[in-house]
Amino acid sequence: MGAPVKSFAAPAVGSSRSEFEADVIAGLSREPKSIPPKYFYDAEGSRLFEEITHLPEYYPTRTETGILEGHARELNGTVPEGAALVEFGSGACTKVRILLDNVPAIAAYLPVDISGEFLASEAATIAASYPRLAVHAVVADFTKPFVLPDAFARMPKTGFFPGSTIGNFEPHDAVSFMRNAVQTIGPGGVLVMGVDLVKDPSVLHAAYNDSAGITAKFNLNLLRRINRELDGNFDLRAFEHHAFYNRERRRIEMHLASTRRQKVMAAGRTFSFRAGETIHTENSYKYTPGSFAALARGCGWTPETIWTDPAELFSVHVLRAR
Repeated sequence: MGAPVKSFAAPAVGSSRSEFEADVIAGLSREPKSIPPKYFYDAEGSRLFEEITHLPEYYPTRTETGILEGHARELNGTVPEGAALVEFGSGACTKVRILLDNVPAIAAYLPVDISGEFLASEAATIAASYPRLAVHAVVADFTKPFVLPDAFARMPKTGFFPGSTIGNFEPHDAVSFMRNAVQTIGPGGVLVMGVDLVKDPSVLHAAYNDSAGITAKFNLNLLRRINRELDGNFDLRAFEHHAFYNRERRRIEMHLASTRRQKVMAAGRTFSFRAGETIHTENSYKYTPGSFAALARGCGWTPETIWTDPAELFSVHVLRAR
C-alpha cells in the first residue's frame, strides 16, 4: 500500500463558508434565474456524473480517453523529471491513470476538487495503485485562485484539465481560469487540456438528453442539494430537465424548468416561479481548434500540440506557460 493520502483545504481568494448559500440566493433572485454549475458536484452529483460518462450517447469521455491513450507517451520529455501533476477538477481520477502509466517523470499527484468526500476516496485509490507516488488531495474551488501545499512549491508542475470542463465557463471566466492556471503551474510549465469541439447539433442533443435520464437526474440533484443543505422545499416533480444547443453562441444550455406556477423556500427566502420559468444551471461551450488556441495565446499559454480523434469530435491541447 502507498503512504496515507493527505488532504489540504486550500485557501481561495474570496471564499467563505456561506458561498453556496450566497450564490443560490443571488441566483434565484435575478432574472433570469441561474446557479453556477460547480454546485452540481456534491457526493451524489459526482457519482451521477461518473455514470453519465459511461452512457452510449455521451461521447466526450471515451473519445478523450482514446486520444490520451494514443498520445500519452508523447508527453515524455515534455513533462520535467520530478514533476507534480496538478489535476483541476479531478472527479473520478480515471483519465489521470493514463498519464501516470505513461509519463514516469511524474513524482507527485495533486488532485484538486470542490467535493472533498469524493476527492478523498478517489485520491486514496490512486495512492494504493501507485505506492511510489506522493498523493496529496487539495480541497478547493479550482475556478478561483488557490494555494498549493508548501511541500510542493518548488517542484516543477504540470497541469491536467480533462473533460472539457473549460466549456462550462463563460468566456470571461475561461480567460480568468487560464490566467490563474499560469500562476499555479508556473512559467515553462505544461497544461494538458481536453476541449470539446463544434459538431453536428444532433450529436450534442443526444449527449445531454440521454435515453436513460441520468443527465436529468444529475441536473435535478442540484435542487435536492439545496433542500438538504439550505433547508429548501423544492418539489423535484415540479421541475423538468431541459437541454438544447444554442447555435449562435456555440453552447449547450442546461435548465431546470418549472412545470407550474409556484413558490419555493430556500435559505430562509421565498422565490416565485412562473410556469415554464427556468433556472439556468450550465453552459457547455464548444470550440474549434483554432478558436481555443487563440484563447490560450491571449492568456499566457503557447500552444504546442493539438490532438483530435478521427471524427474530430474532441481535442486535447498541450500548452506551455510563457
